[in-house]
Amino acid sequence: MSGTTSASLAGVKRKRDPSKPERRGSKSKSRRKSPSEDGDDGDDGNDVQAHIVQLEAQILESRRHYNNIATLLKLANQPEAENEGPILAAVALCRVFSRLLVAGDMVKSKGMGEAEEVIVSWLKERYRELLDVLLDNFLRSEQPPKQSVALTLVMRLVKEESQARKDFNIKNGPLSRLIQVLLSLPVDDINREEFAEKYFKQFDDIRYYTFQTIKDLLDSELDITTRQLVAANSMSLLSTLGQVPKSKADIQNFYIEPQAKSPIPSLQAYKEKAQAAWLATMRAGLSKEQRKSILSTFSYQIAPWFQQPEILSDFLTDSYNVGGATSLLALSGLYYLISEKNLDYPSFYLKLYSLLDEGLLHSKHRSRFFRLLDTFMSSTHLPAVLVASFIKRLSRLALHGPPAGVVVVIPWVYNMFKLHPVCTFMMHREIRDPAFQEELEEEGMDDPFDMEELDPMVTDAIESSVWELEALQEHYHPNVATLAKIISEQFTKRSYNLEDFLDHSYTALLDVELNRDLKKEPEVEFEIPKHIYTAEEGPGLNPLGQLLTQVIEAR
Repeated sequence: MSGTTSASLAGVKRKRDPSKPERRGSKSKSRRKSPSEDGDDGDDGNDVQAHIVQLEAQILESRRHYNNIATLLKLANQPEAENEGPILAAVALCRVFSRLLVAGDMVKSKGMGEAEEVIVSWLKERYRELLDVLLDNFLRSEQPPKQSVALTLVMRLVKEESQARKDFNIKNGPLSRLIQVLLSLPVDDINREEFAEKYFKQFDDIRYYTFQTIKDLLDSELDITTRQLVAANSMSLLSTLGQVPKSKADIQNFYIEPQAKSPIPSLQAYKEKAQAAWLATMRAGLSKEQRKSILSTFSYQIAPWFQQPEILSDFLTDSYNVGGATSLLALSGLYYLISEKNLDYPSFYLKLYSLLDEGLLHSKHRSRFFRLLDTFMSSTHLPAVLVASFIKRLSRLALHGPPAGVVVVIPWVYNMFKLHPVCTFMMHREIRDPAFQEELEEEGMDDPFDMEELDPMVTDAIESSVWELEALQEHYHPNVATLAKIISEQFTKRSYNLEDFLDHSYTALLDVELNRDLKKEPEVEFEIPKHIYTAEEGPGLNPLGQLLTQVIEAR
């Protein structure tokens, strides 16, 4: 319906009063000057603002000026405006429709005349146009002011509409459409962060309907590129959530005040929505980095939202079998299911042993792995041959590891010897047969440990020794050499706190050495020669000069 028709229905048609003189100059005076005419952009901006304020005031004054709504929509829909006109027009329209919603002027009622129904329908159509401008033009524009204003205005309209209409359904309202647009924006878009900080993390009902929208959108027909984009944005949005409610009493913070009953029926329904959103996101296809991101926060941020976390056991075991950093990150999730949900995974230690490879001590997830490994190996019911294999393999890897990784292995081995005394044979085993002892002293022996064996139960590590740790006592780094000597001393210390060694790095170790207070000056083990090529005494060349001469002659 056109604006002219609606205005006539509202009785807006006006006639000139013949008793009043004609205002010939009114049209020219009311015409706004362009910046090129007066050369002042600031005045033009003030004219636009004054014009918008006037249009808004007229709308709120009388129905006869409802046509101003179409004018404001036209101003707000200007694609490349150099002033703040579109933003000011959108804000004015938001205030107008907020008052119309509160006054009930946008709701059809019984006994309403045909003309009134036409006006209500026209207002609803203009309201939908405003939402189109905010969601399609403002929120998708490249101008941050427009984007921020759009998010704020749409959320305000959500609240006003929910309070004004008894039949309001949030799923079919502007909130669901807003979330869909936010999920379809580029990955680095800041509007999603603003939505998460102001609404998604603050209000339970916004979270509840966001969960539902994510699932519905990912279950719909989307092309591969769009589905991957929506999945990535959904994961970043869901990952912003921290604490998980533990009871219905924790679900009390609502953006939309419930009129009769709570919009969230129960804690179980709340978690089911979150679980469905996470599952839809995971099934949409994850990249390697996204999988790592989920695994790194699974046990404390994702699993508590699931009613049955066991349904993710396949996802975790598949990730565990990938190898490398992905397997290291999957450890905590699997341990959570084994310890909390009684997941049966018989080959857990077999797979854990396979993770002890050459890249472990160089990995950026080294600290995380050793924290988990310390937990996994803390049980005193583990077979001694299994524990010995882990001790031996890590000791062998320490020979080629960086100092920051070696200083973690040594105290961990010490703790394992204290926790599993049977394995101390690997440090000291007496030979009772004199003939065999003499043979060993003369010929030595091959290390019975099989480094290539994948099964830790048959590596024969318990028959070997930790000669690698004794070799580390001659390490080039003084901290490593000193720490390795604890294996040769009495085990008077109950255990080491592994946390004191996990966060070491090359920089930290170097800073310790550079900032160490020297009790005496270091000894210089050579004399600085007075001559480089010639002999110190008498004519002729020194060995270096003679060597250089031979090289020159050979060429």
